[in-house]
Amino acid sequence: MNVGVVGCGHLGAIHARIYTQIPGVRLCGVHDRDPAAAHSVADRHGCPAFGSLAELAERADALSVCVSTPAHRDVALAALARGCHLLVEKPIADDIAAAEAMVDAAARAGRQLMVGHVERFNPAMIAALPHLADTRFVESHRLAPFGHRGADVAVVLDLMIHDIDLLSMVIADEVAHLDASGTPVLTQDVDIANARLRFAGGCVANITASRISRERMRKIRFFQADSYLSVDLMAGQVDMVRKARDFAARRAEALAGPGGLAALRMEDLVEPVHVPVADAEPLRLELEAFTGAVADGRPVPVSGEAGLRSLRLAVEILEMVRLAP
Repeated sequence: MNVGVVGCGHLGAIHARIYTQIPGVRLCGVHDRDPAAAHSVADRHGCPAFGSLAELAERADALSVCVSTPAHRDVALAALARGCHLLVEKPIADDIAAAEAMVDAAARAGRQLMVGHVERFNPAMIAALPHLADTRFVESHRLAPFGHRGADVAVVLDLMIHDIDLLSMVIADEVAHLDASGTPVLTQDVDIANARLRFAGGCVANITASRISRERMRKIRFFQADSYLSVDLMAGQVDMVRKARDFAARRAEALAGPGGLAALRMEDLVEPVHVPVADAEPLRLELEAFTGAVADGRPVPVSGEAGLRSLRLAVEILEMVRLAP
């Protein structure tokens, strides 16, 4: 399969490198509006640097679209018109109309459109998924120092949308109520935001995203009736505890004693669960899933429709933040 990369910045260069490592995939070329950036990546990987998207699309079966978010729509529509399957980096677009146009164009062209919500492929999240059931409360923090990458959109679209997408994967219910707040700090758009979502099934999620933090954090915690999981997406680690198998007997015994529950420690009522996490690169897993689905004619794991659904909620959060007094 011939695959190309459009956009040769930090992320596009990583896409190009990984494509050279996937069996059955050939990096057939790259393109960037900055010829020097394109040639730098092309020289590194021994592929052509094309002067136009049209030239690259003529030679590619599929493309990674790694340009700035506001440019996603135009690049995607042009590539789909030339018959390419697409992986578009998250968010799918910076507004709903653009995302809808991309999803519709892919359907008309009969081509796959995948959105690069890479945290779905984080080995820690993959390891946690089998243990997630009947989640009652979710708390997530995604914090980063300020940098130029992603600053072309609000922090809700740049960072928070990762956790919005993970919630959509874990919790099937629709959002019944939403509260959100945030503020610009270093840019003219929202740099820090918090949203509290109550789902129709009763689960509540409190999600925070900041690009003005002095530390980095990517953690999401799941509170369930019988267990608690803390997923560190940056460290690739899952910490899990659950009620002891004889929890009811232990509690009954304590209640019958003179000290009651106060005589017990937390460790007397819960037990740790070892959750092994694979050593794998999330983006490589994502690109393998994309190229594998295209090669086999299977639906991609994160469809354009899924990306649009996450964008709709992100836009709703962002609008609430911007309208707040």
